[in-house]
Amino acid sequence: MAKYRLFTSESVSEGHPDKVCDQISDAILDAVLAIDHKAKVACEVFATKNFVLISGETSLAEKDAPDYAAIAREVISDIGYTDPALHFSADEVEVVIKMNNQSSDIAQGVNQPRPEDQGAGDQGIMFGYATNESEGLMPLAIVIAHKLMRVATKMRKDGEFPGARPDMKSQVTMRYYEDGHSEIDTILMSVQHDEDVNFKDFKKFIHQNIMVPIARSFGMNTDFKYLVNPTGRFVIGGPAGDTGLTGRKIIVDTYGGYAKHGGGAFSGKDPSKVDRSAAYYARYIAKNLVGSGVCEEVEIQLSYAIGVPEPLSIAVDTFGTGKVPNDVILAAISKYFDCRPGMITQEFSLRKPAFKYRDLAAHGHFGRPDINIPWERLDKVKVLQSYFKKHLV
Repeated sequence: MAKYRLFTSESVSEGHPDKVCDQISDAILDAVLAIDHKAKVACEVFATKNFVLISGETSLAEKDAPDYAAIAREVISDIGYTDPALHFSADEVEVVIKMNNQSSDIAQGVNQPRPEDQGAGDQGIMFGYATNESEGLMPLAIVIAHKLMRVATKMRKDGEFPGARPDMKSQVTMRYYEDGHSEIDTILMSVQHDEDVNFKDFKKFIHQNIMVPIARSFGMNTDFKYLVNPTGRFVIGGPAGDTGLTGRKIIVDTYGGYAKHGGGAFSGKDPSKVDRSAAYYARYIAKNLVGSGVCEEVEIQLSYAIGVPEPLSIAVDTFGTGKVPNDVILAAISKYFDCRPGMITQEFSLRKPAFKYRDLAAHGHFGRPDINIPWERLDKVKVLQSYFKKHLV
């Protein structure tokens, strides 16, 4: 009997309570940066039954601030919470605003005229990861889990998913064999649904029209075990069924637990916060290293001190797949990647991005085939290949 190990990742839809909050936080970030691209923002949201609390700090003067409540209602409506019967709807929800001015103590270490001198907005550790397991150089379990949510959400919004409501979760368990090949072991989906849905038909639809086609799209097996709404009923959902909070789905946002996470959340934070910008840059470094062929997988760690531009440390782990020693890889990182927060922000145009931060707040911040984001570029592959060629044994 072939030996194997199992690994599981999960994803959640844009209608999940925590993701509702992440999207409101990032929509507010988008709105503030549209008013002042140099603004500092740290915005967190709490949501429960017909109630939303928006709190945090910004450097914008109160008179210049956008209509936070209107932004929240727009996000809630776009997600699909428009029916008052759901006890969380755009028109009925109470929105309370508690936004404050940014601390001058923090500002003095971060606000510098030259990007190369800009200090980190806080201390912390960030991780970036890449693996050649999938086309986008991401772990396969989280990639499949995210696609289940993207497809199910699109079908719901297009009217092609009868009986489905906004709150959904997916979970994918992969089976990894000793000879290197992998299969899907189990797919789980929990989908909020209308009161009168025929559960037998609902379950069959999800299996045949979502799970199986997505497994096939990755060239994977379709004889996997599957579960749909294991409790049998999921009518009450969204913030009416469970409270939501910004930053509570950080593993969903990153690598599905396959790689480490420093602990800091992304949503609602402007790029001076290295929790966000440096985590993006660590992914960029990792992806280009794997793309160069110098390793099959790699995890990068960056660490920072508040107010200090240069990272305190950079660490590399290739999990035994590196073709050159780690000190050679570290030298290449030093030569081709500028990890100072201000330079990351400038390189990726994070204060005037071509994308919307809100679009990242559901279905992951990495390996997104549906969004053109700069930290997913493989534009350093050729120079890295040339550099490593001189060091290959």
